[in-house]
Amino acid sequence: MLWFDGAISNDPRAGFDLRDRGLLLGDGLFETLVVANGRAFMLDAHLDRLLAGAAALNIPVDRASLRRPVDDLTAALPDGGIIRLTLTRGAGPRGLRPPASPQPTIFATASGPWSPNPTAAEMRLATARIRRNPHSPTSRYKTLAYLDNVLALQEALDQGADDALLLETGGHLACTSAGNIFVLQGESLLTPSLDNGVLPGITRALVLDVVAPELGLIPQEVSLSRDSLFQADAVFLTNSVVLVTHATELDGKPLSRTGQETVEHIRAKLLALMR
Repeated sequence: MLWFDGAISNDPRAGFDLRDRGLLLGDGLFETLVVANGRAFMLDAHLDRLLAGAAALNIPVDRASLRRPVDDLTAALPDGGIIRLTLTRGAGPRGLRPPASPQPTIFATASGPWSPNPTAAEMRLATARIRRNPHSPTSRYKTLAYLDNVLALQEALDQGADDALLLETGGHLACTSAGNIFVLQGESLLTPSLDNGVLPGITRALVLDVVAPELGLIPQEVSLSRDSLFQADAVFLTNSVVLVTHATELDGKPLSRTGQETVEHIRAKLLALMR
């Protein structure tokens, strides 16, 4: 299902300006949201992040324009689903120089239904050779420039893993190709700090600010080494679609699942918030 130019269509093909900088240069942003119980979960937080990215990239857009396609598609997904909202700078002349008066393009796609798995899924990780650049704006905003993530994931798949673990240029943990990473050590819940080239995930923030305190865990944003994953009671990943995933293996070596019950409690809390 596609929303484009104010209308919903089941034909994914749409008239699109081939000069669009999102297509040619990756000059844009996106958000992925889950629709459940008739609502787009954490919609305001997703729009806040998209608007912050648009301000940083100097793409002029207002909240109402971004919300309209989400509201229209949510109403068309009675059984729930997943919406991807995309914003580009719009068409421009040849070259890198942004247009003086950009006319942004907004479109969204949706698929459904969506329902959570009974328990958290499991994921085998492989350390990618590609490094995350903590000094790049593309590490802090959800831009269309996702080729590093695509290549890292392909590398992991070629090694028989399910997802790629990305380190930043200094060798500290950053994230996976599609989510944030958490390390459980006793009552401490650790996650890489934003200074390590980490995208400020919506589910990440929920775990740190809401779920961890409710479960008596001590959340900390710190710099972590790859070896810290082998010393953890449990390692898990978060994103807005799967919520929580157990990391069970890294580079062919098993990761501890001593804290698996706590991870399931975290996931249950997130599902309760969604309901």
